[in-house]
Order: sequence, then structure tokens, then C-alpha cells
Amino acid sequence: MAFDPSADTQARPPWFPALLRGLRGTCPACGTGRLFSGYAKLNPVCPHCETPLAPHRADDAPAYFTIFIVGHIVVPLMLVVERLYHPADWVQMSMWMPLTLVLALTILPRTKGALVGLQWALGVRRDD
Repeated sequence: MAFDPSADTQARPPWFPALLRGLRGTCPACGTGRLFSGYAKLNPVCPHCETPLAPHRADDAPAYFTIFIVGHIVVPLMLVVERLYHPADWVQMSMWMPLTLVLALTILPRTKGALVGLQWALGVRRDD
């Protein structure tokens, strides 16, 4: 990855609005076009403003951030429930495994969008 501030000719917004647009799953440039063509597959270009999105790759970072966020939500809840109620192991498994799965699947595309938006705003691109 390389920093290239002149990568796109468009004026870039501050990094925080671009990050929020990516978090919503919209194009970091216009905020209107869809960032993803599938669950977490980036569109090569924005369907609305035609900003190139393919050079902005998040690689493994969204998975790491997702694990970090989900772990910081689920583990304290598990500890509190265990400490207060002492449920059976099967009750614990039937509660926390689905919650962990749902949270991970919900958070993953949002973290990927936020990272792509941040990369776009900072001019970080990867041309392979």
C-alpha cells in the first residue's frame, strides 16, 4: 500500500465523514452509491459517482476489528450472567453462540466499509 494524495482528482472530505459513509455502506465520495455489490464484496466503482473503489482493499483488518468488538461485547456479558445466575453450560452455549454469530455477521461489513472509507479519505490505495 502506498500513500498517494493525488490518486483521485476529486476533492476529498475530512476522514471522519468518509469513515461514517463507509460504515453506512455507501460510497465515501458521494455518500449515495452502494459500497458493496454483495454481503462484503466491494463494487469496483461507485454506481452513482463512478469513484474507483477497487484500489482500496481492507484485507484482514475488518475481521480483526470485528473479533475485537464482538469479544468486548460478548465476554463481559457472559461473565456477568455467569456470576449472577450460574446457568447450565447448555444454556450458556445456546445464548452466546448465536449472539456471537449474529454480531459478527452484522459488524463485519460495517467495519470493512469504514476501513475502505478511511483509506479513500486518506488517499491510501493498492494498485496490484
